[in-house]
Amino acid sequence: MATTSALNTKPNAIHDLVGKHAMELSSKLQAHRLQMYPPEAHKTLRKFSSSEAASFIGVNDGYLRRLSLEGKGPQVEVGPHGRRLYSARDIQNVRAYLDSSGKAERRYLPSRIGTEHLQVIAVVNFKGGSGKTTTSAHFAQYLALHGYRVLAIDLDPQASLSALHGVQPEFDLGANETLYGAIRYGNERRELKDIIRKTYFTNLDLIPANLELMEFEHETPKALTGGFADEGMFFTRMDTALASVADQYDVVVVDCPPQLGFLTMSALCSATSVLVTVHPQMLDVMSMCQFLIMTSDLLGVIAGAGGNMGYDWLRYLVTRYEPGDGPQNQMVSFMRSIFGEHVLNYPMLKSTAISDAGITKQTLYEVTRDQFTRSTYDRAMEALNNVNGEIEQLIRTAWGRG
Repeated sequence: MATTSALNTKPNAIHDLVGKHAMELSSKLQAHRLQMYPPEAHKTLRKFSSSEAASFIGVNDGYLRRLSLEGKGPQVEVGPHGRRLYSARDIQNVRAYLDSSGKAERRYLPSRIGTEHLQVIAVVNFKGGSGKTTTSAHFAQYLALHGYRVLAIDLDPQASLSALHGVQPEFDLGANETLYGAIRYGNERRELKDIIRKTYFTNLDLIPANLELMEFEHETPKALTGGFADEGMFFTRMDTALASVADQYDVVVVDCPPQLGFLTMSALCSATSVLVTVHPQMLDVMSMCQFLIMTSDLLGVIAGAGGNMGYDWLRYLVTRYEPGDGPQNQMVSFMRSIFGEHVLNYPMLKSTAISDAGITKQTLYEVTRDQFTRSTYDRAMEALNNVNGEIEQLIRTAWGRG
């Protein structure tokens, strides 16, 4: 049986060990980052082939090449063997040229107009490993490459979405440089526009995350019990902050934390649409069931307190799907039998291309086809574009577009 003195020292020993591991890991991660991206360097986005650029813009590859040969639109880099290479900015400039030429049969700059409202999409699930951050990152980048003005918000204190976009939370962020700075209680609150960061993706801005976000979870109970006078309800704060920058964006993509706390509920109250990621296995689906029950109960209380709980759409995205896995197919069929059209038609395949790109903190849109077995890359990219295209159509439908 342990002695009293041994029991008293155990917490401190664990505390010291965890702290030591955290410091060592942080140091190694920083060294790894410096090796990949020296202090004077910044993460940049590769250039795209004319066929890739044409696909993003929505025109024929031959037409895009003809524009370039005729000197119309932006002049782009010409690589070996006469291959034209387009930066994300070049792609956006081609869109602007096509729209300004007066000959386009449709709009190539897809920004919202008139009464089309800002789309705020909360990507949620409180079970880790459901592909939530991977989905958020790829969807935000897809929209940016297709001409939409996008704000990505990392609401997860683990900050994986931030890291994917070149922000290391321990070293690159100071106090009040996450969403917490704009929704916190007290007089240190900042304007959201002062927290937003540009990324190396044209059209894509970022609000990064770190452990500071947990302060909102700790402070909100005090506010609910009267600790902060005249501060407003917690579920209105994120919505108010986003309203201050709404005219600058078409879509906001929120990567929510894997828990149903005040941050996630704030995102759900600000959202116009909800995307639930789910891995098609029994334990994951059971976990999602509990998430849905808790969410329904809590949001019902918030609705009763005056919160707006109307959504344009809610969809379930099957992630890390393996078509040859019988039990997974059964689970997908089970979900479709219950949720019907609320399950997206296209699942996101499990792919070594996506996981391998993640090792170097990149998405599939950032790596080139020649880095992988071509069939592996093509399958992953096709699945990714199918999923993102289906969600894009939901956005366009919510705006009343065809």
